[in-house]
Amino acid sequence: MTTPTTSIGKDLLGLAALDAAAIDGLLTTAESFLEVGTRSVKKVPALRGKTVVNLFFEPSTRTRTSFELAAKRLSADVLNISVSASSVVKGETLLDTARTIEAMNVDTVVIRHASSGAPAMLSQALASHVINAGDGAHEHPTQALLDLFTIRRAKGRIEGLNVVVVGDITHSRVARSNLIGLTKMGANVRLVAPPTMIPKQVEALASVPGSVTVGHDLDAALIDADVVMPLRLQLERQDAPLFPGQREYAARWGLTKARMAAARPDAIAMHPGPINRGVEISPDVADGDQSTILDQVTHGVAVRMAVLFHYSGGGSAND
Repeated sequence: MTTPTTSIGKDLLGLAALDAAAIDGLLTTAESFLEVGTRSVKKVPALRGKTVVNLFFEPSTRTRTSFELAAKRLSADVLNISVSASSVVKGETLLDTARTIEAMNVDTVVIRHASSGAPAMLSQALASHVINAGDGAHEHPTQALLDLFTIRRAKGRIEGLNVVVVGDITHSRVARSNLIGLTKMGANVRLVAPPTMIPKQVEALASVPGSVTVGHDLDAALIDADVVMPLRLQLERQDAPLFPGQREYAARWGLTKARMAAARPDAIAMHPGPINRGVEISPDVADGDQSTILDQVTHGVAVRMAVLFHYSGGGSAND
C-alpha cells in the first residue's frame, strides 16, 4: 500500500494544503482500492474497528453515498447524520454538535456544510480526523481528487494536458479544488464562463503561475483541449440571475457534440454531477463515447477509500 511521500496532516480540508507528491500518493492508493469494487465480496479489513461519521448539512447523493460505501468497504463502522432540514447550520451550534460527536469517540468525521470554513472550525474542535466533503463555495477536495484520478486513468498522465472548465466558476467549490489540484499536477487550465460567473483574481488560485487562462468564448477554448469539464449551474447560490436564461446559457456555454469536435479527437468529457441535461451538457455528449461521467462515480468510491485509509490511520489494505 502506497503512502504519500510527504505529510498529509491530520485533516483533509482542501487541496491547497497538499503538495503534488501527497496528491500522487493518494491517487496511487486509489488504484489499489479500485479493484475491490469488482470483487464478489467488496470488503477489505483496513479500517476494522474504526468509526466514521458522515455529517451532512446539505443535500447530497453522490458524495454521501460514495463516502458511506468507501467506509463500509474498508470495514469501518458508519454513522450517517443528516441535518439538512434542521436549524443547526453554523456558529456555536456546530461546535456543540462537534463536542457531542467527540464524546462518542469517533475516529473520522466527514462533513458537508453550506458555510465556507465550517470543516476547518470543526477540525480545531475535534481530536478526530476531519474530511471536507464540500464547504460553501470554498473547496471540495475529494471531488477534485476523483477527477484527477479519472483524468490520469483515461489519459495516462495529467502533466501538460489542456483542461477546459466551463460554467459557474464563482460559486463552484469543485472548480476551486480542481484548479488547485490540476495546476499542482502540471495541467494547463482554461476557465470559461459568462463574465458574471468568474471571480476576480481567480488566476491566483493556480499553483503554477501562468497555468490558468480565463475567457468567455467556449469554442475558442476547446481548440486542442484534452479534457472538458462543464460545471453545474449553482442557481441555489446565486442571489440574482447571472445570465439571461438557461436557453441562452446553453447556446453559448453548453457542451455539445458539435463543440466537442474542436477538441482533440481523444478528448474526454467530464461532469461532477448532478447534470442539467441540455443546459451545461447535451445528452449525446453525456452519454457518448467520450464521456467519463459514470467512471467518475465509480472512481469516487476508490478515491474516498484511499482518503479514509490515510486519514483514519488504516493498516494494510490487503486481504
